[in-house]
Amino acid sequence: MFKKSSYSSLPLLVAAGWLVAGTVTAQTAAPSSAAPATPAAKPAELFPDTVVAKGKGFEIKRSQLDDEVIRIKSQFLARGTPLPADRAAMLERQVLDQLIQLQIVKTKATVEDRAAAQKQADKLLEEAKGQLGEQGFDMRLKAMGLTKDQLMDKWLDGEIAKIVLTRELKINITDDDIKKFYNDNPSQFEDPEMVRASHILLSTRDQATNTELSDAQKAAKHKLAEDLLKRARAGEDFAKLASQYSEDPGSKDKGGEYKFPRGQMVKEFEDAAFALKPGQVSDIVTTQFGYHIIKLSEKIPAKKHDLAESSSKIRDYLVQTALQKQGPPYLEQLRKQADVQILDEKLKAAEETAAADSLQPAAGAANGHSTAKP
Repeated sequence: MFKKSSYSSLPLLVAAGWLVAGTVTAQTAAPSSAAPATPAAKPAELFPDTVVAKGKGFEIKRSQLDDEVIRIKSQFLARGTPLPADRAAMLERQVLDQLIQLQIVKTKATVEDRAAAQKQADKLLEEAKGQLGEQGFDMRLKAMGLTKDQLMDKWLDGEIAKIVLTRELKINITDDDIKKFYNDNPSQFEDPEMVRASHILLSTRDQATNTELSDAQKAAKHKLAEDLLKRARAGEDFAKLASQYSEDPGSKDKGGEYKFPRGQMVKEFEDAAFALKPGQVSDIVTTQFGYHIIKLSEKIPAKKHDLAESSSKIRDYLVQTALQKQGPPYLEQLRKQADVQILDEKLKAAEETAAADSLQPAAGAANGHSTAKP
């Protein structure tokens, strides 16, 4: 199926809309006189939530900016890839600019725009849960560092921005545009043959240090794998065995299950999975990750999606492409009209540095806007 994300092209980073709250305990010395003690300062007084930027009809507070920056950094850390230093240095300023864009666009939204956006956000939630399942959806939220309400707020903001910009920029995608894209990109609408399989992994590497286990340790793991294979073939609940014994953090909480086409897994694992029949349990499969026991649940044949079922996703993609192309100059115009003011001195200095850099000759072709997913 057409795999472009509805949000991967939108040149706006939506606000997280939540607070990373800390606890501050104020300690005061005993009074040295009979005068009443001065009440301890409240956290909000010690650390006021200052406005870092404002414009006509909106303001952005320090908490909004901090929350989104923390969330982005946390996502990089969760993937084991800390944010590169060159990006981290300008991250706060880039996030602020995108929050400003979002707020400016939202000031132009009507009641009807917001109602339509809410319907679309609700639809996205249903689709996500349908594709991932309740447990998979909750795991994805956890990985993103969001609650369901926070994600819905982000989706709602994104849909409001898309609706407003599509109208203001007079973007009109016709049926002929959709048909042409469908005919010009046939591979985008083909799902390859896939399998739905579960596995139990007993790792041959130390989970803490990622070093290879000793031969004796590997032998013990293989013996456990042999025992688990007997239990699986004897009819024990495979998902429960995976949840209890598997050392694959990406799948054990969902019973060891994956759905994948060829070319996505390591060769030994893939070959074994595709060779099984539904309901069959493999022998012990050895890969660079360790010892696997695989159970095939379903073989899913290749499928070609027709124009009718693909048209809405094509329309979304073409709208996003048009927004990416036409949006930046329009957003810059709106920013000037909104009389945007950066009130934080550090962020203001970053703006001045960026402006100075923009006056230097370009080293190469400019890259388009790029927005990470929530």
